[in-house]
Amino acid sequence: MTTTPLVRRHHRDPVALAILKNRFEAIARKMAHTLLKTGRSGVLNTARDFSCGILTADGELVTGAECYPIHVLRGPDLMHATMKAFHPDLRPGDAVLHNSPYHGNTHAADHAIMIPVFDDRGRHRFTTLVKAHQADCGNSIPTTYVGTARDVYEEGAVIFPAVLVQRDYRDIDDIIRMCEMRIRVPEQWRGDYLAALGAARIGEQELLDLGAERGWDALEDHTRAWFDYSERRMVSALGRLASGRAVAAGTHDAIPGTPPGGIRVQADVTIDAGAGRVTIDLTDNPDRMPNGLNLSQGCALSAAIVGIFNCIDHTVPPNAGSLRRIEVKLRENCCVGIPRHPTSVSVATTNLSDRLSCAVQRAVAEIDPRFGMADGGPPFPPVAGVLSGFEPDTGAPYCNGILFAGSGGPGNPYTDGWVTLLSMGNAGMPQMHSIEVAEIQHPIVIHDRAIVPDTGGDGRRRGAPGTLTRFGPTAAPVEVGYVSDGTVHPAEGVGGGLPGGPSRQWRVRADGSEEILPTYGQVVLQPGESLISITAAGGGCGDPLEREVERVAEDVAEGWVTPARARSVYAVVCAADGTLDPAATAAERAARRAAA
Repeated sequence: MTTTPLVRRHHRDPVALAILKNRFEAIARKMAHTLLKTGRSGVLNTARDFSCGILTADGELVTGAECYPIHVLRGPDLMHATMKAFHPDLRPGDAVLHNSPYHGNTHAADHAIMIPVFDDRGRHRFTTLVKAHQADCGNSIPTTYVGTARDVYEEGAVIFPAVLVQRDYRDIDDIIRMCEMRIRVPEQWRGDYLAALGAARIGEQELLDLGAERGWDALEDHTRAWFDYSERRMVSALGRLASGRAVAAGTHDAIPGTPPGGIRVQADVTIDAGAGRVTIDLTDNPDRMPNGLNLSQGCALSAAIVGIFNCIDHTVPPNAGSLRRIEVKLRENCCVGIPRHPTSVSVATTNLSDRLSCAVQRAVAEIDPRFGMADGGPPFPPVAGVLSGFEPDTGAPYCNGILFAGSGGPGNPYTDGWVTLLSMGNAGMPQMHSIEVAEIQHPIVIHDRAIVPDTGGDGRRRGAPGTLTRFGPTAAPVEVGYVSDGTVHPAEGVGGGLPGGPSRQWRVRADGSEEILPTYGQVVLQPGESLISITAAGGGCGDPLEREVERVAEDVAEGWVTPARARSVYAVVCAADGTLDPAATAAERAARRAAA
């Protein structure tokens, strides 16, 4: 067995290391709390679609406490390099607005604020990062997810490649006016901009205080030691896996610009446990597509890495140190690689990136069944899209991201799927709208929201089920924009686990008639109509006949599984209340195993 020595050895007192680690994380959390409490749009102050982190002066991720992995694992390093290349004269009081997916950002809807932090001698020491998803970013249609855009011009978003938006702590008004003229809800955007800027400035001030207290050189020494510690933890975690290579793939449902059968992407994963390394090769994938499903470089890198972090010890710190042990190979002009301008990557943070993360997870499970996961339910349904229209009382325009429900999480070797995971790359960090708050924020009424039994992928460990939500407008039309997945190609199981239930969406007209809605689109609901969305469920892990009889009975009692499915899939016989018939179950399972 070969080993790869760790040449970096920045020793530090472990108590001091833990204290400073928590100090950095506390700063990131304070930034996040600021943005959550001051964001103007519901996508920030309710759905919590944002991330706050701290980078070194070289662009290495120190901490992304409570961040979306798809936002920060990779990409901020590329964004930081762009900022320094375009602005070699950075100084205290500067702030940069960055949303260019061609320069490291995720997609155009994620407006990021980066603020360089300087010591009292004018030396750049750290950078604060706030990435806030925008309900509207100036797209050609009122949504941040233009799945059918042939290129960035049809997408319509205003692109800011590391543009200086503040100097000497004062706004550069030209940039502000450009945003306000191109965004449908300029006051909402201005409020979100100020909230993101305020969060980043809070981080700056906290770092200045910490530097004055502990000394800047001591903080730099801490980050080096923290990265080395995290790298050692990653080596240890990977060392518990079996070595091997596997290729797994997933297929996104077809939309305009994909092949008729959908877009199939694969991950070629090699684990070298002895060396403590993982290589993920994404180069053997289709070229970029004339639609918005393509991944930006940051999303392609992060999505692959998400699949690894989902499979290992969850206490391994996600930062620049642990990332040293994961190599992701990309190629230019690939749908999961490095996009060339003007490729549209409008939906890069969710749909195809989730398919990629899931392929990595299933490849890990193939190499070592003790680890890995099934597929999570594919996103992004109408109940997690964008609402727009005009307020019936005032006529004022609105455009806001919603999160009424999300897709179910995957089964894994140890636990059932996470019901509110929502999507793989977001790691359960978003917050679902409360029905009451959603109805206050939007001119809609939510009629129903409930778990759908028998939809979770069956297995020794079940995938999480889908959720049914029915909502509609109150007194004026409401437009719903979405790009869903999983209707044709649901979440795949692993290790004998079964697929999760598919996503579905349909309109109920005022006269009660129903219309099946496509996988993607902009749907205008009239008063009296409603939209019903069933989110995709997660895939199962392991043979369903290996699920404990008592657990199946509990599933029935709690409404996750019906008695009929318990018998047909799990060979467990019980009543609707979960009362078990042990004799009949033993006979059913014995007969099923004999037949197999």
